[in-house]
Amino acid sequence: MITEQYISENCLCYKMRSASRTITRIYDEQIKSTGIKANQFSMLVAIKVMDSVSISSLAKQLMMERTTLTRNLAPLEKLQLISIRAGEGRTRNVSLTSEGLQKVEDIKPLWKQAQQKIENALGQEESALLSNLSSIINNLAEKHI
Repeated sequence: MITEQYISENCLCYKMRSASRTITRIYDEQIKSTGIKANQFSMLVAIKVMDSVSISSLAKQLMMERTTLTRNLAPLEKLQLISIRAGEGRTRNVSLTSEGLQKVEDIKPLWKQAQQKIENALGQEESALLSNLSSIINNLAEKHI
């Protein structure tokens, strides 16, 4: 019989969300002087890597619902870090502005400091485990679990 105690001690969802919140707090603290949060920085980086990208493609890359992503992009557009323009048909494309490109460059050293803090705190083995999360996520997404 599965007990609530067993669930609370072994739930992967709970553990991943707790780890995510803890790690996000570390990044947020490190980059707070820049006026944006870690999740916003992640979006800026993804936009830069993908260049001018449709909101739907960006949502897929970030594994977010398109409507949630659109809400999260609004503050970045208001800060003039991104530009959202009409694409082909009904698509809208998002790209970094020159201010957005500069913001990414400004944050990279702070990001590196946060990354190093986390890696130092975790040690080599646990850091390697977190580094493999991309393959784990992709594997789960491919299997549509």
